Amino acid sequence: MRLRYNFRLYPTPGQRHALARAFGCARVVFNDGLRARHDARENGQPYISDGELSKRVITQAKNTPDRDWLGEVSAVVLQQALADLNTAYRNFFASVTGKRQGPKLAPPRFRSRKDNRQAIRFTKNARFSITTGGKLRLPKIGDVPVRWSRDLPAGPSSVTVVKDRAGRYFASFVIEVAERPLPSVEPETGIDLGLSAFAVLSNGRKIDSPRFLRRAEKKLKRLQRALSRKAEGSNNRAKARQKVARQHAKVADARREFHHQLSTRIVRDNQAIYVEDLAVKGLARTRVAKSVHDAGWSAFAGMLEYKARLYGRIFHRIDRWFPSSKLCSGCGALAESMPLAVRWWTCPCGAVHDRDVNAAINILAAGRAERPNACGAQVRPGPGLAQREEAGSLRGAA
Repeated sequence: MRLRYNFRLYPTPGQRHALARAFGCARVVFNDGLRARHDARENGQPYISDGELSKRVITQAKNTPDRDWLGEVSAVVLQQALADLNTAYRNFFASVTGKRQGPKLAPPRFRSRKDNRQAIRFTKNARFSITTGGKLRLPKIGDVPVRWSRDLPAGPSSVTVVKDRAGRYFASFVIEVAERPLPSVEPETGIDLGLSAFAVLSNGRKIDSPRFLRRAEKKLKRLQRALSRKAEGSNNRAKARQKVARQHAKVADARREFHHQLSTRIVRDNQAIYVEDLAVKGLARTRVAKSVHDAGWSAFAGMLEYKARLYGRIFHRIDRWFPSSKLCSGCGALAESMPLAVRWWTCPCGAVHDRDVNAAINILAAGRAERPNACGAQVRPGPGLAQREEAGSLRGAA
């Protein structure tokens, strides 16, 4: 499987200027290619092929007075920007024709120089390398200092240099790594994700929600007020905007670190993990939208999924329509309704349930039933037709 490794870069002022030039050239090539295809479509001309487009906006453009400065950056950066455009078009066409699953994709749009996030990519053809001193050598940019937090498991085939909204620089490597299974363990767990408690495990353990965004709201409000008072287009407004972006980056980094530590601990301690497939997009349109975004359920479930695959564990998502909260984990009775305000409830069988713990136990049971067996078939048998000689029963009969 392929994993992404990010490391912080600390370019010098001269290297920042060279990176800004590379970001700008990549953006111009992308926009020129997009504009050429737009013009061809409006004039009734055939779709411009990838090779012809590269010849027009890179090779021939370098020989014109308006674009001769494209030669100041690595040609691989320009080629990769055009490759991103071609990929965006292919994904759009596949989405329109129904070949691509998921939500419909919009056609590629023009990139703006005011975008707060910029990125360029170098492949092996660019001959980037890691020096013996631990610096990242990039063509026409120089040796950029890197803060290595861990060793790379293999040699990278490409590197993406990213400048985020907070003005920080990162080197992103995508590397093919082999699965490294952990020793088998007995426990299995079902996880109920929520807002009052971030996660409740089927063994009764509750993990409190850190609420990083809520804790930083006071400072963010002060920074946002200061930003709103700055004049449009002024240097002070740019500085205030970056302060807000840095504070948001701190919140996102803290949330990501919490997700990584918790997901690693759960995957290490359990042989199988089952979670509910929550409709996060729908919940993000309700009155609890800020809390939903602050929790980051999708990112956490994604970490559980790829780490389970990496370490040889079992991961399964339960259908979002499964009534985990309303179902009694003791007798299987289904309650008619279960408002969010109800945290404890009593089943007619006499069992008293903590809402979240009961949901986690039901998720564990449903996950075990739905999980494919060694032959690839589901453990739970599917519905079958009754035979003619079997006695029937009326619909709704107990």
